[in-house]
Amino acid sequence: MFFKGLKDKFKHKSGLKYLRQELRQPRTAPSRKRGIHAVGILADLDAFSDTEAFFGIIDTLGLRPNAVKVLGYKKFYDKNSPYATPVFSDKDLGWKGEVENSYVLEFLGREYDLLINYFQEDNLPMQLVSLKTQARIRAGLGGPDPAFNDLIFECPMSDFRLFTSELKKYLRVLNELP
Repeated sequence: MFFKGLKDKFKHKSGLKYLRQELRQPRTAPSRKRGIHAVGILADLDAFSDTEAFFGIIDTLGLRPNAVKVLGYKKFYDKNSPYATPVFSDKDLGWKGEVENSYVLEFLGREYDLLINYFQEDNLPMQLVSLKTQARIRAGLGGPDPAFNDLIFECPMSDFRLFTSELKKYLRVLNELP
């Protein structure tokens, strides 16, 4: 029991070191065309559990039904319980900033035009997944570190509708939406 706690602490420290190292390097965006066609949403399901609201972005941005991929984070979850959204947690954190979860690997295997970081707390596994995701534009809520987002919106986390309406407005300004 003692060794497991020590191992988790060293994994966390290793992940923090990797995160700091990667934040110092310039981020390369995928070479995708202008326009929003694929959206990835990285959400803190402990703070915002209405996963159906995330699929409302399909209508708001005028996307195809399969254009949105949602990945949720829960501090503790039971692998045997069914969740509507693919989920990962702290126990999926591996050495050197790796997140060892099949849902995360599938999420990271795609390129996105827009990545929505829907979390506010300083959370190492979510920051690592956000950093490793290939996305042209990153949008999120105001949080502890603005380095993870290109567009930052100061709105309450409970109001996803306000977030999407502001996001749509700014994407139109950037000529990403018709």
